[in-house]
Amino acid sequence: MNPIDLAHALRADELLLAPEWTLLTDGPVAGLALHVAGGRFAAIGPRAELAARLPGLTLIELPQRLLMPGFVDTHHHLTQSFGKALAFGEPSEIFRRIWVPLESHLDPHSLYLASKLAALEALRGGFTTVCDAGTRASQGLEAVAAATREAGLRCVLGLICHDDGSQHDAVLRAAQRFLAHGDALLHPSLAVAIPEATTDRMLHDVARLAGEAGAVFQVHVNEHLASVERSLVARGQRPLQHLHAAGALGPQALLAHATMLAPDEVVLLRDSGAAVAYNPVASAWKGNAVAPAGLLAALGVRFGLGTDGTRSDGFRLMDAAETAQRLAFGLANGDSSCGGGALWLRHATAHGAEAAGLGALTGTVAEGRAADFLLVDLDVPELTPSWDLPWELVRLAARDQIQAVFVAGRLRLWQGWPPDWDARALLAEVRRVARDAVARAPIHKVHPAPAR
Repeated sequence: MNPIDLAHALRADELLLAPEWTLLTDGPVAGLALHVAGGRFAAIGPRAELAARLPGLTLIELPQRLLMPGFVDTHHHLTQSFGKALAFGEPSEIFRRIWVPLESHLDPHSLYLASKLAALEALRGGFTTVCDAGTRASQGLEAVAAATREAGLRCVLGLICHDDGSQHDAVLRAAQRFLAHGDALLHPSLAVAIPEATTDRMLHDVARLAGEAGAVFQVHVNEHLASVERSLVARGQRPLQHLHAAGALGPQALLAHATMLAPDEVVLLRDSGAAVAYNPVASAWKGNAVAPAGLLAALGVRFGLGTDGTRSDGFRLMDAAETAQRLAFGLANGDSSCGGGALWLRHATAHGAEAAGLGALTGTVAEGRAADFLLVDLDVPELTPSWDLPWELVRLAARDQIQAVFVAGRLRLWQGWPPDWDARALLAEVRRVARDAVARAPIHKVHPAPAR
């Protein structure tokens, strides 16, 4: 089937797909067919068997293609996409000098554009789900929800719940209303930027509310030296210790970064059931340390991979995750595999979905799960010959091999671009709006701007 006919065929409401390889939980399997209907994997089985059961559907042959789960980004900031390279070369606490000034000066339409741009980037990088940790803009959540929904990206969206002690009940009422308004692609979450940004009572109650609703509670902890020292000065406790003391550390917690962990904090993570968003690119670009993801995996601590809004490229994220572990830990102790390729694939997909509170819905190719998946072209020099596909996907695969991206059974991207909305027009509008928005914001860069 030629590419034009294939793109048209893949837009059907019901599909019977026959990729050469399918990435299941235990690894890649050849010779399967997959029935996609109602936004889910309705059936998976041998090609001949499934074709005989569904004679009314045309079997779409996909030679030299891999069907794999979409990547899950467990930590993002969708409304920061206008900033991008503004943060390059900056010391750690860029939220004070760049993100807060920028987001607070975006109007609802700018927030919508920034979020839709970020959603498009995520889809292009193979992400079918992102966890947004909440915007600092006063009118941002509706814009983020609309943008991700229109782009077709599954989003765990955080509502920031800060309180100085005077608004406790009002913040909790708003949180309860927000948790009640999810939909097929939008999954409400509650968030606090850092533990000391609100009261201990609020930390406790927000974590409790999220847990009761089956939602995740997102919070940044132990990201870099400045944040650890600030918490020690203000509280006499490190951020993760503070979270535990407030009664907010539990299975519903999704902790962004957790790069600088004292031994007792590793034990707290293990015993609490909390999950971590491991952000290796953020560590390289603006951090002081790398989260000990290999140790966390060995101890059974749940974690997924996150971009922190750095770059939305799932294959490069897996490569960075493995490389960071080798450089930070493996080289010193002779660990030549640092878990192996399959480990990082699982944490980029199934384990990431579980950390985001969506493990029963997405992250794996399995009957009954949401049909959130990628079609990856394997007919490239980099993967020829192929000996160990999981390792090759981590170290050799590239974003331009992603031929199609599906979310909830619907084709969202074909060869890098959406088939049902004008992404080029979005880019043109972003270029017009972003320059003025950044110029208005009181951004303070430490790293000198390049001469033009």
